[in-house]
Amino acid sequence: MVRSRTTRARNLRRNATDAEQKLWRELRTLDLAVKVRRQHPVGRHIADFAIPACKLIIELDGGQHADAVEEDARRTAALNALGYRVIRFWNNDVLANIEGVLQTILSVIEKSPTSPQPSPPPGEERE
Repeated sequence: MVRSRTTRARNLRRNATDAEQKLWRELRTLDLAVKVRRQHPVGRHIADFAIPACKLIIELDGGQHADAVEEDARRTAALNALGYRVIRFWNNDVLANIEGVLQTILSVIEKSPTSPQPSPPPGEERE
């Protein structure tokens, strides 16, 4: 049911992990041409972060995910089937190397075929 997913997503946003809070703060400071959503319902799943314009999902994994490799693989396959690319980071990477994580995310956004192109300067046409 859509309502229950939305309620669950809201609860997840209110109870974000330290890594999720840090990444969200950093993403909000960037001047991105795309909208980033956190705890965003996609299909039957709720993505930690989603950039619908680029069909990109960013997942943050804590220690519990070391034991859930098969479940994560099924989840990634289901999201891929919906046309999304999934990139994953360990919480420790976000907390200890936020610059590297952001650089990776920006690189993926830039290479995304559905990423919006910047507007041409006034008076110039797009190719």
